[in-house]
Amino acid sequence: MSGKLYLIPTTLGDENPYNVLHADIKPLVNTIKYYFAENERSARRFLKKIDQSINIDEIEFFEINKRTRHTDMVEFLVHALDGNDMGVISEAGCPGVADPGADAVRAAHHKGIDVKPLVGPSSILLSLMSSGLNGQSFTFVGYIPIKNPSRGKTMYFMEQQATKHDQTQIFIETPYRNNGLLEELCKTLNSNTRLCVACDLTLETEFIKTKTIGEWKKNLPDIHKRPAIFLIGR
Repeated sequence: MSGKLYLIPTTLGDENPYNVLHADIKPLVNTIKYYFAENERSARRFLKKIDQSINIDEIEFFEINKRTRHTDMVEFLVHALDGNDMGVISEAGCPGVADPGADAVRAAHHKGIDVKPLVGPSSILLSLMSSGLNGQSFTFVGYIPIKNPSRGKTMYFMEQQATKHDQTQIFIETPYRNNGLLEELCKTLNSNTRLCVACDLTLETEFIKTKTIGEWKKNLPDIHKRPAIFLIGR
C-alpha cells in the first residue's frame, strides 16, 4: 500500500505551537521521514519545536517554490508509493492555501496518493471569521499590484465587488509596505466602505479592527513589518 501525504499546519508566528495546533501532530511527525517544505530551515525549526527529541538528520526535505518542476515533485513522491507516509509543511499556517504546497498536493492526487489535511490556523479564514464581513461569499485576491495604475484599478475593482455583490475581498501585502497600502486604501476607497485590518493573528500582539474608510482616516495604526490581512466589505 502507498503511504499518505499529510498536510501539516504550522504556527503563524513565533509562538508555542501547542497554543494553536492539535496535540496529535507530535506523534505523527515522529513517524514521518520525508517532507515537502517551502523552506527547509524553517521546517527544521518547526519540527524541533514540536519535539526536541526528533532526529532532524534522519529526515529528508524537498523544497518547493515557484521554480520547482512538477517532474521533480513526482520523483520525490516515490517514497509514498513505496509505502512511506510523507508530509507537507507550510512557511506559516495551512499547507496548500496561498502556499506552494498545493503543487505537491496536486502531484499526489495525480499519482493516486491519499491526502490527509490536519487542523490548524489559516490567517485567511481567521481574519474572515473575525472581520464581521460576509463569510458566505468571499474571494482571496492574494497580493495586489505594486504600481499604479494597476494598483488603483485593483482597489477600485475590489470595492465594486464588495459593494455591488456583497462579496468580501481578502488580500495581503509585503509587510514592509503595509502602512503605504493602508494610506492608499484610505485615499482610493469610498468613505463608507468597510475595511478590516487583521495583524499578528494568534500572537499576543494580535490586532483586529473593522471600520469604515472614513473612520480609519481619523487614526491609522502602525502595522509596519507586521504580518497582516486586509478585507474589504460593505
